[in-house]
Amino acid sequence: MEQNSIVVKNVTKKFDDFMLDHISFTVPTGRIVGFIGENGAGKSTTINLILDQLKLDAGEIRILGKQNHSYLHKENIGVVFDECKFHSVLNAKDIAQILSGSYKTWDMNLFEEYMKRLDVPLNKSIGQLSKGMKMKLSIICALSHRPQILILDEATTGLDPVVRDEILDIFLEFIQDEEHSILFSTHITSDIQKVADYVILIHNGKIIFEEKKDDLIYNYGIIRCKKSEFNTVSPDDYVCCRETNLSVECLIHDKVAAKKRYKNLIIDNASIEDIMLFYIKGGVK
Repeated sequence: MEQNSIVVKNVTKKFDDFMLDHISFTVPTGRIVGFIGENGAGKSTTINLILDQLKLDAGEIRILGKQNHSYLHKENIGVVFDECKFHSVLNAKDIAQILSGSYKTWDMNLFEEYMKRLDVPLNKSIGQLSKGMKMKLSIICALSHRPQILILDEATTGLDPVVRDEILDIFLEFIQDEEHSILFSTHITSDIQKVADYVILIHNGKIIFEEKKDDLIYNYGIIRCKKSEFNTVSPDDYVCCRETNLSVECLIHDKVAAKKRYKNLIIDNASIEDIMLFYIKGGVK
């Protein structure tokens, strides 16, 4: 089995007002990779390149060990976008019949199991379904042709917490056999914190970091101190900092060492959202 389900290597794509700039990352087999960044950072462009919806200007993309060609990988990749793409006059039964003719690997029994489990009606037209129901249906359809890779582009955006929790549990089940993988693009960092194994941050078309989620959560922290205390903090110990009228906050990459060194300062844990905002909003070093 391939060690990585997806390999993106030195990929570049230029537009008039934006450039995806020599980005590289991997999606290990059997893992969920969270792909985060603000709107316009390059997440959707990257996904469209992986899906062969856009042409590379430079670089290489390999899927399951082979050069990317969409017709070779249709059966192996399930895709869910932020909006349901099915026509509003169709119902779930209609869609299942259409997709069963499109995918050799379509599993009608699996489709019906998911529909029952997630309580999605078979006979209501898509136009009558709530956004949550539409997204559930999209995810069910993506899973029901038994792909090896699931690619999600803001698939949980706008869903209520209960629906998101149901869907995240299904994603975790999908990768349990360690033969399936998920690339999960979202700006809902709490979803990433719950299910991802790795996190990639993209900003202005460049990869800022590619890290294990646990390393981010356990290693990073935030020093909060008065301006008068800030001169005691070595620049080697923080990534960047930002000032308010009265205080300074610093993102640190080794909170255990910092707690030993700065015993009189407040050092809090950093969430993935905290880390992303520090890197994106920037600050001084």
